[in-house]
Formats: sequence, structure tokens, C-alpha cells
Amino acid sequence: MIAALSKEPHSIKPLCKLFRIPRNSYHYRLKNRGIVTSEKALLRQKVVDIHSRSRGSAGARTIAGQLTQEGENVGRYKAASLMKELDIISKQPNKHKYKISEDVSKIAPNLLNRKFNVKAPNQVWCGDVTYVWAGNKWLYLAAVMDLFARRIVGWACSDSPNSDLTTAALRMAYESRGRPQNVMFHSDQGCHYTSFQFRQTLWKYQLTQSMSRRGNCWDNAPMERFFRSFKTEWMPKECYNNYAEAERDTLKYILQHYNTKRGHSYNNYLSPVMMEAAA
Repeated sequence: MIAALSKEPHSIKPLCKLFRIPRNSYHYRLKNRGIVTSEKALLRQKVVDIHSRSRGSAGARTIAGQLTQEGENVGRYKAASLMKELDIISKQPNKHKYKISEDVSKIAPNLLNRKFNVKAPNQVWCGDVTYVWAGNKWLYLAAVMDLFARRIVGWACSDSPNSDLTTAALRMAYESRGRPQNVMFHSDQGCHYTSFQFRQTLWKYQLTQSMSRRGNCWDNAPMERFFRSFKTEWMPKECYNNYAEAERDTLKYILQHYNTKRGHSYNNYLSPVMMEAAA
């Protein structure tokens, strides 16, 4: 220890005195830095697991939030440090600029009006349709989200973006949630939501229709965010080889990752299923 002290930089002694740190503590830290304890090794493995489950999309905030839910006292900056040590990075989607419009639907008013914070399940559902390339044709996915915990409660896949598709997703939501009453259903002004077939189904289930302003994606932001997460976090960059593969992987994302495992910042990093269970 005496030899070590004699070789220490001249600035260490006044610094230790300034911050009231024993000099032997400094040398202990210097001697043991880089040593990975079993506890840290386990924590590192948890970070790798969370990052792997998200297919490389989880960043420091998400990892810290999910580690906290698992009982680990880890903040954002510590999570970032662990990611740096493990040489893993988060896939970040490119930013898009959207043209904003104020055109109100003639079919239904914008009753939701961006009031996305909902106090209980089955008060407000949102719906939307997206598409992915499936080898030799498009797969269209219609999804219905319960805004309370951002849980996907209805979905359907098809090779045609028509009213049969959106009606099937709505029917699944209605039946799987126990045929609730007094639910608002919000969507964009796509023809598969303004059609007589879809509106008749809403009337049959006694759901109140609400619609975004035309071309205004922010009026249905939670659904836009869900589809963006699916495409940037989960979908392979080279797309899918065929329709069956695309459909299977899409349902895997909803059932085995997004609803059940993916921590959502809106839910304080609980998954939608866990958030509903805790309510």
C-alpha cells in the first residue's frame, strides 16, 4: 500500500481530502475496476435478454424501466453504461414529417380529440390498418387498441384492405372483451371505416364512432406508434418470404411480445397485460 501511495498522482491526495474519501478507498477501486461480480454478470445478462427480446430496439430508458419492474435498482444512465459495456445499441426509427390537415369527417366527429389518457378499460378503442410486404403480395393488418393500457384487443390479417378486414378486427375486440357497452371507437377516415358495412357493425355493437381529421396522424397517435414499433422493432429489414411467414410473425409480435412482454412507457414500463392486471 505504501508503494502504491507513493506512485499515485499528486492530485489524488487533495481531491480525496476535498470529497472526504479515504485514499485507501481510491486505491481499492483502482485495483478492482474491471472485475465483474456475479451480481453484475446477472444484471448484464438481464440487459442482454431485454434487448434481445425487443429485437434490438430497446434503449436505455426502456431497459431501465423493465429492470426496475424486475426489482433491480437501475436508472437510465446506469442502463446506458451497461449497454456501452456490452456494446449493444438501440435501433431508432427515422423521423417523418407529416402534412397536417384540419378536414373534419362528414361521417363522425372527432370526439376523442387526442384525449388519449383513459381511466379504465373498454372506454375508448382505436383502430387502424397497415401493410407489410409478404414475399409476392401485401399483408394488411387491422388492429384495435384499448387506450387504457395500450393493449391490442382485436386484429385481423388479409391480402385486401377492405371492410371485411376492419370488421373482423372489431368483431374480435368486441367478443374478446366480453361485449362491453358505451365504448367509443376512434379511427382515421379510411374507406374501410366509413363504409356502410363497418358503420352497421358499430351500430349493432352500440359503439360510438369518432374519426380523426383527414390526413392528421396525430389524432390517432397511439395506433401510429404501435405500427411504427412493429415495423422498426420487430419486422426483419429484408421483409418476409411469404404470406404465411408474415402472418405468423405478426401475430407473434402481438401475442408473445407487445401485449405480454414489451414494457410501455405509458404504463410505467409494464406490459399492457400487466397494466390491466394491476388496475
